[in-house]
Order: sequence, then C-alpha cells, then structure tokens
Amino acid sequence: MSALSDLCRQVAACHACDLSHQRTQVVPGEGTERADIIFIGEAPGYNEDRLGRPFVGAAGSFLDELLSSIGLTRKDVYIANVIKCRPPGNRDPLPGEIVACKPWLDRQIEIIEPKIIVTLGRFSLSRFLPNESISKVHGKPRQVGEVVCFPMYHPAAALHQGSLRSIIEADIRRLPEILGTLKSTDEPNVTGGDAQQLTLF
Repeated sequence: MSALSDLCRQVAACHACDLSHQRTQVVPGEGTERADIIFIGEAPGYNEDRLGRPFVGAAGSFLDELLSSIGLTRKDVYIANVIKCRPPGNRDPLPGEIVACKPWLDRQIEIIEPKIIVTLGRFSLSRFLPNESISKVHGKPRQVGEVVCFPMYHPAAALHQGSLRSIIEADIRRLPEILGTLKSTDEPNVTGGDAQQLTLF
C-alpha cells in the first residue's frame, strides 16, 4: 500500500470533529501520488459525500474542462479539499473543522511534494495566504515555503457568476508556463519588493 493510500484509509476512520457523525463518506482526495500540481478546494458537497470523490458535481465538470484545456486529466494531478467531510447543508467550514482536518491536508502535501498548489476559493486561499483577497491575488503565483501557491476562484463561482468563467479559464492557462519554469530551475527567483511574488511570471 502506498503512503497516500494508507493516509486515505486513516482519513476514512477519522472522528476528530462532529462532521464525522453526519457524513455519508469521507472524501480524502484522488489523483496521482507523483502529481506536480495539487488542486485544493473547500469541502465536499452533496455529490462528493455520496460518491466519496472530490469535485464530481457541476463544479467538478467545469474543473475537468479546465484541466483538459491545458492538456491534463484528473490522473495527472491530485485533487483534495481543506476539509474531508461535507458540512451540513453545504455551509461554510467552521474554524474548528478546518483545524481538525489540517493534519490530513498537511500530510497529503508532504507525501506528494507538489511543485504547485492551486487554491480554489477563499477557504483554500486563506489556508496558504491568510488575509489575502481572491479578487486581488487570483492568477498570481506566490512562493510559500518550498511550494508555489497559485490562487484561483473556485469553479463553482463561475456557475453562480458567469463573468468569472473567462477569468478562471485565463488563470488556469498560466499553469503550464509556471510549471515549466519551476522544472527548469531549482529555486525560483523572487523580487525584493514582494518576497512571495515570482518575478518570472
């Protein structure tokens, strides 16, 4: 059993918060353990809770389209959420729930060792870039520790606000260039004025 498969088995047995009493299934995540890119959303919804897979509803279909637009499929990346169980009524995750799930997400990132973490939506963004606004930082890569964080709007946002669709599509088209640059250098350069902003993009 791979380290990631073993971790998913541990997540499935988690009862660290009250969401464990209401879930149908845990949704640890899916994809390759060798992914260069991890996409991290907010939390499972109704369809995800029912099927035990991330992003399988309408937002997931749009995410599949976005991946296809840059020549990728789910098998090429890893897809997860900040929390692994569905909040009742699809409400926002509570701070305690985010804290309870933090070790699982941390361990996923540790095992996979991605080059890029794509944050999808504000809860994922605040996990890596606290106090930032998605409207200001979307599509702008930031160096966070040893990984590059690439903020994007959540695919579901385009379903509720059609004008965001073209923005999301434009942002994801930057990923191949960013990934190619990261693969060509061991340590991406950063500016002096903004220690987290990559100069190459």
